[in-house]
Amino acid sequence: MSVFIEHTAETAPVAAHRAIEGVRKRFGWLPSAVALMADSPQLLTGFLTASAGFEQTDLAPLEREVVILAVSTSHECHFCVALHTGKLTQLGASAELITALRARSPLPDPRLEALRRFTLAVLDHRGAVPDGELDDFLAAGYLPRHALDVVLGVGAYTMSTFANRLTRAPLDPPLAVHAWAPAA
Repeated sequence: MSVFIEHTAETAPVAAHRAIEGVRKRFGWLPSAVALMADSPQLLTGFLTASAGFEQTDLAPLEREVVILAVSTSHECHFCVALHTGKLTQLGASAELITALRARSPLPDPRLEALRRFTLAVLDHRGAVPDGELDDFLAAGYLPRHALDVVLGVGAYTMSTFANRLTRAPLDPPLAVHAWAPAA
């Protein structure tokens, strides 16, 4: 039995109603992770705001998904990995790229691999990325501003992955096709 409530638009705190309706319109259904986060309207709004800001960065949609999958697999968030595997599929990402991201393996594209490695360095070093790793990221064609964009993505999806793990957000039926579990 969980202590966390999976809210509906009717049971959520009033301050979460607008966010819930926005997510429901975007997805066509209310993801369980959002329904659970709604118990803290501030967390839900904070995550959605940070996520929307990340979507506005100069990183391309596929690059943003690489950052998100690097964070999600690192934090072992089955919900985020499944949801963002679906997004990668919608973006037309290759099966080879998706499989590598989900397995935390090197990516077939050198530029995207540099992004994945840099994202992991941000996580592993809690932002204090060694100069050599930053140099490798920049040598792949990224700009200093992209390094900061990665920090935004890491922050947004750390909120989400931690909340999803804490609440034990169940995988919604539309995401079952992309179910994921960390390697043992």
